[in-house]
Amino acid sequence: QVQLAESGGKLVQAGDSLTVACAISGIGSILTMGWFRQAPEKGYREFVAAISWVDDSTYYLDSLKGRFTISRNNAGNTLYLQMKNLKPDDTAVYYCARSPFIAHVALTQGHYVDWGQGTQVTVSS
Repeated sequence: QVQLAESGGKLVQAGDSLTVACAISGIGSILTMGWFRQAPEKGYREFVAAISWVDDSTYYLDSLKGRFTISRNNAGNTLYLQMKNLKPDDTAVYYCARSPFIAHVALTQGHYVDWGQGTQVTVSS
């Protein structure tokens, strides 16, 4: 089983940039890693971005393209989400997750099997 641990969330101001990270450990095959977020008023986790562990192709929620960037380190044990020009609507708990599906279909919560505990990002106006 793969263990995931997010870090880096904090309180920032609108317009700031922030990068959150996900440490990956344990035994298990990875095809795709993704980031999701859950805002306080929403009862579901919203897809943010995904990256293929096979070819590094990336996928984003359309409304976040250009502001958010998903990436990984060369060792393949850390996943990142770089966020720019943050807005109050970006306030949420951010989760990383592992999917056994190929990246271009792993765009919903149901395609992911392992989850971290989440890291809180709060954007003040």
